[in-house]
Amino acid sequence: MDILVCIKRVPVTGAKVTLTADQQQIDASYLSFASGPHEECAIEEAVQLAQKYAGTSTALTLGPEGAVEQLRYAASLGVDDLILLETAEDWSPMPTARAITAAVQAQEKPFDVLLFGNESADSGGYQVGIRVAHALGLPVVTGVKKLEFADGADGKPSMATAHRQTVAGWELYEVPLPAVFTVKEGINVPRYPSIPGKLRAKKKPIQRITPEKSAEGLEKVRLVVPESQASNVNILGNGPEAAPKVVDLLNELGLVTS
Repeated sequence: MDILVCIKRVPVTGAKVTLTADQQQIDASYLSFASGPHEECAIEEAVQLAQKYAGTSTALTLGPEGAVEQLRYAASLGVDDLILLETAEDWSPMPTARAITAAVQAQEKPFDVLLFGNESADSGGYQVGIRVAHALGLPVVTGVKKLEFADGADGKPSMATAHRQTVAGWELYEVPLPAVFTVKEGINVPRYPSIPGKLRAKKKPIQRITPEKSAEGLEKVRLVVPESQASNVNILGNGPEAAPKVVDLLNELGLVTS
C-alpha cells in the first residue's frame, strides 16, 4: 500500500499575526510554523499504514522554501519520501488542489490512499482534499476518525471502511481503493520524533516541483487582522475589606446562598 499525506505549513497556534504592507500575505518574519493537529494525525496514520502493509509513505506540501521544515518533520516521524510544490506564497484552495492533482498524476507509481487533514489550522477551508478527490475521480470520506482495510483476492487491501463521528453517532462508509480521506484529530496519537529520526530526516532528498498557478476567478482584496479584545478587570479590594464584595458577587452569580 502506497500512501500520500498532504500537509500545510501554518503559523503556530497563539502566535501574533502581522500582515505585509500590502495586506496580501501574513508576514512570516517573526513567526514560527508547524503542521496543524489534524495533519499531524494524518502523518501518523500514513506511517502506520505503510508499516502495517509493507508500503511506502510520501509527504507533500505546497509553499515556500520554509515549508521544507514541515516535510523534514514528517520524515523524522517515519515518512519515506518528500515532495515540495515550491511557490513564493500560499495559494487558495482551488489552485492548490489543481497543483496537488498534477503532482499526483505525474508520479510513476499511483497512490492507494491519499490523506489530508480535515481542515487546515489557519484558514479552515475544508476544501483541498475534496477538490483533489473530485479532480482524480476518486471516492472521498471527510472527518474520518478510524480507518480499516479489507484484502482483495490478491491479498492486498482493496476496500476501506471509514468511521465518521457525528452528533447523532457513528457513520461507516465502505469505499474501494484508491480513495481520499480527510482525517480528524483523535484518529490516533501522533508519535514524537526520535533523535535518529531527526538525523535521517536532514539527509532525506526532496522532490521539488514548481507548479503553475491556474486561474480561479477569484481575487484576494486584502487580509484583515481582527482587533484585539480588551478585557476589563474590576478590583474588589485588598485583604479582608474585599470579603463582603466577594460574597455579594458570588451571590449574584448564584454560586452561594445567603
